[in-house]
Amino acid sequence: MIRAILPLVLLTTAAAAQPTSNVAEGCVACHGPRGAGSGSVPPLAGRDAAELAAAMAAFRANERPATIMNRIARGYTEAEIAAAIAYFSELR
Repeated sequence: MIRAILPLVLLTTAAAAQPTSNVAEGCVACHGPRGAGSGSVPPLAGRDAAELAAAMAAFRANERPATIMNRIARGYTEAEIAAAIAYFSELR
């Protein structure tokens, strides 16, 4: 029984240690590889953390026009949003 549970614990621990990559993977589906932007979808990479935080807060509150980001933003926890902001704001 312990042998069956141990791999799950290790996978869960590894996933928790790297939440940024998991959250960012959801963003790059529309915002392009490494958040570089894609077509009419703006880039996230290298943007100011405060700017990204303000945009996400506005999307969550339906205060910023969007086709889908207002619904997507409400699906993330504060910690997930903070992790994604930290990841994208540090990319250059």
